[in-house]
Amino acid sequence: MSRTTFNELLEAGAHFGHLKRKWNPAMAPYIFAEKNGIHIIDLNKTVLKIEEAADAIKQIARSGKKVLFVATKKQAKDIVAEKVKAVNMPYVTERWPGGMLTNFATIRKAVRKMAQIDKMSTDGTYDTISKKEKLTISRERAKLETNLGSIADLTRLPAALFIVDISKEHIAVAEAHRLNIPTFAIVDTNSDPNKVDYAIPANDDASTSISHIMDVITKAVAEGLSDRKIDKETQAAEEKDQHTSKEEAEELAKSSVKVKGGFDTDEEEGGEKKAAAPGKRPRKKAPVKK
Repeated sequence: MSRTTFNELLEAGAHFGHLKRKWNPAMAPYIFAEKNGIHIIDLNKTVLKIEEAADAIKQIARSGKKVLFVATKKQAKDIVAEKVKAVNMPYVTERWPGGMLTNFATIRKAVRKMAQIDKMSTDGTYDTISKKEKLTISRERAKLETNLGSIADLTRLPAALFIVDISKEHIAVAEAHRLNIPTFAIVDTNSDPNKVDYAIPANDDASTSISHIMDVITKAVAEGLSDRKIDKETQAAEEKDQHTSKEEAEELAKSSVKVKGGFDTDEEEGGEKKAAAPGKRPRKKAPVKK
């Protein structure tokens, strides 16, 4: 079953492109027609591309890796932040800090600085500094939270980027290409779909279009995380069964050894004497001295 349909995308307004004079020729395969000077996107191809992108993102989430969502334009930032936060993935919706991927170590230092400021408020350091210093530190903390708070848990480079409007986020696309990080994106008729690995041809300006596509993508992420949880539980159960089987085998081996070596004495079980071997005289007991 498809994750979305032609009619759902049509209702969301995903078919509206940009003015004809602003188009990018590389988008020609995804343009259905022109109406009143505006290009109309072929939603049948959009459905296929969404399916392809969602399957790939699901596998990334299932492997336990992170997908970084990037959307700093006004129409998309709140929608992306709300939907991505629900699946516990990192996102950038304020401003793309240059070098975030190519100079990731420096970004991590800024995130650690934010953690250090939080520690100062709990270990009593705040009580030893002046009011002006407190105000300066608080403002710095607020700025770091705005720009980097959503990636505080991103301890390593993301496995992929999902971008809304690659023309606006061209720096993020360039950094991802430099580091060979796979890119997914909503691509409108004024952008080049060849700049990303998984292009979803759709309207990247309408909030309804962005919201619908983000619903599909975040559901795919949630499915991947759910499958990962099931895989872990199954693996744990299998390891437990193997451990139990190994213990049972060891116990069985010990029992077998006891049975084999249990009758090596002169008497059979039950206290009865063994019969003397044919052709041999029974041993005499030594006389007891009185």
